[in-house]
Amino acid sequence: MENIFSNLNEKQQEALLQTEGPVLVTAGAGSGKTRLLTHRIAYIIKEKKVSPYNILAITFTNKAANEMKERCAKMIESGASVWISTFHSMCARILRTDIDCLPQYTKNFTIYSDQDCEKIFKTIFSNLGIEKEDIKKSIIFHISNIKNNNLTIDEYEKLYSYLSIFSQIKKVFYLYQEQLKKSNALDFNDLLNKTYELFKTCPSVLEKYQNRFKYILVDEFQDTNKIQYDLVKLLAEKYKNVFVVGDEDQCIYTWRGANYSNISDFQKDFNDVKVFKLEQNYRSTKNILNLANSLIKKNKQRIEKTLWTQNDSGKEPEARLVYDEKEEAEIVAREIYDLVNNYGYKYSDFAVLTRLNALTYPFEEKFLTYNIPHKIFGGFKFYERAEIKNVISYLRLFLNPRDDVSFSRIINFPKRGIGSSALNTLSEIAEKENCSLLEAVLQLELFDLGASIVSKFRSFKETYISLLSDFEEQTLSSFVSNVIDKFKIKEAYSSGSEEDLDRQFNINTFVFAVSEFEKNNPSATLLDFLESVTLVSDIDTMDDSNNVVTVATIHSVKGLEFRYVFIVGLEEKIFPISRAYDKEEDMEEERRLMYVAITRAKESLMLTRCRTRFLYGRREYQIDSRFLKELNFSKSQDFESKPLSTAQTYSNNTKIYFDETENVSVSSSKYSYTPFKQKTKYEQYLEQQPKNKVNYNVGQLVSHPKFGNGKIIKIENEFVEIDFEKIGVKTLIAEIAPLKIIE
Repeated sequence: MENIFSNLNEKQQEALLQTEGPVLVTAGAGSGKTRLLTHRIAYIIKEKKVSPYNILAITFTNKAANEMKERCAKMIESGASVWISTFHSMCARILRTDIDCLPQYTKNFTIYSDQDCEKIFKTIFSNLGIEKEDIKKSIIFHISNIKNNNLTIDEYEKLYSYLSIFSQIKKVFYLYQEQLKKSNALDFNDLLNKTYELFKTCPSVLEKYQNRFKYILVDEFQDTNKIQYDLVKLLAEKYKNVFVVGDEDQCIYTWRGANYSNISDFQKDFNDVKVFKLEQNYRSTKNILNLANSLIKKNKQRIEKTLWTQNDSGKEPEARLVYDEKEEAEIVAREIYDLVNNYGYKYSDFAVLTRLNALTYPFEEKFLTYNIPHKIFGGFKFYERAEIKNVISYLRLFLNPRDDVSFSRIINFPKRGIGSSALNTLSEIAEKENCSLLEAVLQLELFDLGASIVSKFRSFKETYISLLSDFEEQTLSSFVSNVIDKFKIKEAYSSGSEEDLDRQFNINTFVFAVSEFEKNNPSATLLDFLESVTLVSDIDTMDDSNNVVTVATIHSVKGLEFRYVFIVGLEEKIFPISRAYDKEEDMEEERRLMYVAITRAKESLMLTRCRTRFLYGRREYQIDSRFLKELNFSKSQDFESKPLSTAQTYSNNTKIYFDETENVSVSSSKYSYTPFKQKTKYEQYLEQQPKNKVNYNVGQLVSHPKFGNGKIIKIENEFVEIDFEKIGVKTLIAEIAPLKIIE
């Protein structure tokens, strides 16, 4: 077993030894807070002789929770039995045991995803005649805000009654909550709110969990919202042994209710709080930390701290000016290709970080072109794909017959000829009988509806009942496979098109995921599996053993690290985003987001921006992000506004030189700025290689693993132009492109 004090610095050891009472640790990026948390758990168990049963550790992602469990298990045999989970998983587990103390809910409740909730809102808006998209978005935001701030609708009205749409907010709120309750369903926010309600209305339940959790640890405390903080306060009320770790410089989720003022409130709400500050960074080089420190110091709402490291100075961070998003993706792809093929890097050493999902496509396209393995995070999740949602909706109905959203999704999938008229009739029956849509189908023969309507639902009803009789007896994976087979779900995607083949492949992947879950959790039920996939976040699916480049939004990679990070799209109105212009507090959050992006890098960092970018349906000239200027990477005017053959000196003694070929070089006393016009490492590498290394000829037939077969129509220097049968003409670099000559 690993020594509890090994690899802990003096400050970490001081915090670890303070086991009793409230403790606040302000931990900078890469300062070893996860190590501190796991070592503290081991110390409490081994040295304080506390049972693992009495320890609760809360993290913000399932990935982080699993890593903490693994570390604890390595340090002490009983460490794996500590309750370590996210807030939402913790609350779901509590509610599965005790929600029947609340009226109208049962333990087999469904957890609705954001997509499920959107369907409810869509119906409500339609019934109320609310058509304007901005009003719809505003109403949904305020309903989420009510829950995040742990307020009743009446308490919220006292704060926001001045809003012109408040009467609509209130009406939609009641209708939305009523539909959730009718369906025996909770949204993500309700997992927290109903747990709080349970604790407040059922003191015996609260006391049970207070007595259990004598020691509570909370990671990423700066990202807690009001309801999460209130839950921590309730659970810690009896023993007050609560240990929170946070960094207000990394608070990047205020848009979903995160409130870094919880850090200061913690010191007011608990008496005699012991405070420790961790500033030694173990992740990044000195040059990267200097950059991060110089940026974040411009924020006013923060606790003063400066990260430092004993690591080497390392490579100086770079900034690149490119012409457009295609050249931006090209320069990143070349750099990755060069370092993987010539300098021993792995693809998993790299991350391309963006502020917006919309910026990822050019990188995906370029990586496919050059056969660079990659995965996109922060975009469309596997479990939100339509074909997977259909399977999940079927499965939910075997656990929760009151789930109207799932029933409505699948009752006419695959096609059963059930139109809106039949569904309206069914809805009227369910309303009259005060039952769910599925319950109405199961007893349709009791109503005088006519043979045609009954026959439309008969095949579904008979298949459902036959599967329900096997539900308790079959293994998890067998039951899921039978549901897919008997409802002929895969057959609905049998056109033979590439899209349908992908959907069938995704369904097979889902079945495999069920089998793996069953193998790793032999006693797990369908309820356990569905809960695990509903609460999974995009980044939870990242597997460190997969050798792929990570392409992600910055919000998706919180807590992760990479050898080489590219931060792309550093242009005004993109990063920082345009909606942050009106409030200084919003701009400070954008700066914190940039700080988080910088501190993901261990060894190398490249920042890029485009002169022109196609976004939201139009191409526009771009302006340098203010963050480049704050980092002394930028200049006060655009390159193109300066005459050729001149030199201009800017901040930090940086000089930008222009010559007749429009090559640009930048020198600085601190950092380097190498625009795309200069030769990349790969271009320099190519110059050293013998020419015509690959002997392609015009008219030659070739194949590409992604683009298929094509004919070479032009060869110029290291580029080959190919007319592919499926997608048309593409220009590729012969040395890189994974081409095979067709004999």
